[in-house]
Amino acid sequence: MVGIIIASHGEFANGILQSGEMIFGKQENVKAVTLMPSEGPDDVKAKMKEAIASFDNQDEVLFLVDLWGGTPFNQANSLFEEHKDKWAIVAGMNLPMLIEAFASRFSMNTAHEIAANILSPAKEGVKVRPEELEPKTASATVAAGPSNAGAPGKFEYVLARIDSRLLHGQVATAWTKATQPTRIIVVSDAVAKDELRKKLIQQAAPPGVKAHVVPIHKMIELAKDDQHFGGQRALLLFENPQDALRAVEGGVPLKTINVGSMAHSPGKVQPNKVLAFNQDDIDTFAKLKELGLNFDVRKVPNDSKGDMAEIIKKAQEELNRQK
Repeated sequence: MVGIIIASHGEFANGILQSGEMIFGKQENVKAVTLMPSEGPDDVKAKMKEAIASFDNQDEVLFLVDLWGGTPFNQANSLFEEHKDKWAIVAGMNLPMLIEAFASRFSMNTAHEIAANILSPAKEGVKVRPEELEPKTASATVAAGPSNAGAPGKFEYVLARIDSRLLHGQVATAWTKATQPTRIIVVSDAVAKDELRKKLIQQAAPPGVKAHVVPIHKMIELAKDDQHFGGQRALLLFENPQDALRAVEGGVPLKTINVGSMAHSPGKVQPNKVLAFNQDDIDTFAKLKELGLNFDVRKVPNDSKGDMAEIIKKAQEELNRQK
């Protein structure tokens, strides 16, 4: 696996690494290197050498630095000179760049490949509101959407996820990179009636992917349409298991549901850090299981899968104790 050095003036490198791992999960062979006010170029260079020495593969190293021409860049560049046939440096580091680098390591084996691949997402991640301030060429690229819209056929469902936060960073980056949808569809009667939430979700869509909000009955209709969605890869988001059950009972042909996040509220128990249940939730998952669905309990793609049966058993025991 390609090793990644994240280098910056001050604590920026540590902070952006923490943010990246919150969204994409814990990473191996990634090190943050900081230049603190009391340190000089030699200190940064020594830290970089130490970080590289800890990597499993020291032949392929990618440096992500904050500023072209700054001390972190200059020290990375001095090390790079002897390895330019394999190592790479990218400056102007931002969070979309870092997340794309994490994702690219699943399919790319060289620092040069990853460096070339992360430039466009890094640039596309820079946006502005009001939208009219954005250059028209950039807006047109994002708005273009998939070229095969309207082709005969049904949706291909690349992910169905239960997540009380719906479309947020982990979905817009990690899961979108892993599943490559052409459309993200939030399936919710409540959100479909809320114009502000609908607008915010549409604006949160990653570049090149359209986001939609539809009520459950409309999703059932769309799932049965075999004339307009050929080639379309759909990522479905449900706010709760009850909405997912209604969709499946109505004919949305799902086989697996990713259970990512269920927020705590009064009357619920929380058997782990991200999932909270009341009795209705537990009963709903039982019905989904009876319908033949499998459960994939993960926040992000590279997390290990949780045991849904054990999680629900623990939740049921906690609810029983409260009675």
